[in-house]
Amino acid sequence: MARNTKRRKTGRRSPFAAAALIGIGLLLTGGIYAGASAALAATSDDTTSTSTLTVEDGQKLFQANCATCHGLNLEGTENGPSLYGVGELAVHFQVSTGRMPLAAQSPQAPAKAVQFTDDQIAAIASYVQSVSAGPTYPDEEVLDGDGDVAAGAELFRINCAMCHNVSGAGGALTEGKYAPSLHTTTALNIYAAMVTGPQNMPVFNNTNLTAEDKRDIISALLWMQENESPGGYGLGDLGPVSEGLFIWIFGIGTLIAVTVWITAKSN
Repeated sequence: MARNTKRRKTGRRSPFAAAALIGIGLLLTGGIYAGASAALAATSDDTTSTSTLTVEDGQKLFQANCATCHGLNLEGTENGPSLYGVGELAVHFQVSTGRMPLAAQSPQAPAKAVQFTDDQIAAIASYVQSVSAGPTYPDEEVLDGDGDVAAGAELFRINCAMCHNVSGAGGALTEGKYAPSLHTTTALNIYAAMVTGPQNMPVFNNTNLTAEDKRDIISALLWMQENESPGGYGLGDLGPVSEGLFIWIFGIGTLIAVTVWITAKSN
């Protein structure tokens, strides 16, 4: 009779065990590192959001980034105009949209990536305002978007649509200049543009447009930003030019194609 012999356990591990252990170790290490990084970032964000820069900080930033063109004391140079009397509102508009510092001389300063934080922009604006006061920030009510949208749309058509298009899509001007699109412009920068008249835009003071008028225009533009074109696809909101081109290419093109098909079938 054969004897049953028990196999002794050799203690060998699966060849994949080491790889599994290494993988688990890497996952744990990565998870701990990611959690610590997120906590540190949150702490940094809180610190940044509560930190404020002084007018002196704004002066240093101005001298380092703006004085080459505008002068150490805002007096202006051959490369840039004086900033006397422009006020903090104009500084906020130009810097918060990336138009300044200017990358190169051109017919118009284009909007581009912003180079400063909100705190730095506020500090530079405060410094300019402290040297030579000018237009400043409006009451919050002017920017709340709760004005009369219908009246604002009418005022926009009368005063602004000839350059910015009736839908705020922007348009071409002379000599390589253009009126920018307003589809993503903030309420504060819409107000700043009306008050300070950047680039080729005229200044709309309270004699031209009252604070309530400006509030209504801002409300109308914010409404347009939040609501899609009621007529369907906007075709770039360029009016009869794009619409006429669409009809010419697809409408008349379809009629010609159908005419050719009918003629060929009859033959």
